Amino acid sequence: METNALALNSLAQQAVPIMPKGGRIIGISSLGASRAIPHYAFIGASKAALESVARSLAQELGPRGICVNTVSAGVVDTDALKHFPNREQLLEEYARRTPAGSTLTPEDVANAVYLLCLPEASMIAGHTLVVDGGYCISG
Repeated sequence: METNALALNSLAQQAVPIMPKGGRIIGISSLGASRAIPHYAFIGASKAALESVARSLAQELGPRGICVNTVSAGVVDTDALKHFPNREQLLEEYARRTPAGSTLTPEDVANAVYLLCLPEASMIAGHTLVVDGGYCISG
């Protein structure tokens, strides 16, 4: 909870006083916030809490012109994934079920964050943008 939900709230408390109108706060979540994933129960719960904090912050900070959203990423082969005992199985299953045909890269997630920071995204608030190559729509 400290790493995800509390960190987002603490970030907002420190950043908001110096943020200009039009500022953005983006939390990073994962599919485990809304799906059961083996070996991920408490991390998933903390990601769900992070998404809830983001929605509340969006409501509180919207009148100040600050948009708060979350990017929920699918399986990204990072150093953190190396700690999962089922890492290879996760990567194989994800690639098999993803219409886009591969696992995500950190750049894919960064691009989604960038998208939410564009001026054209100024009316997107309290949203969780799922970036998973279509994994969630593939049964």
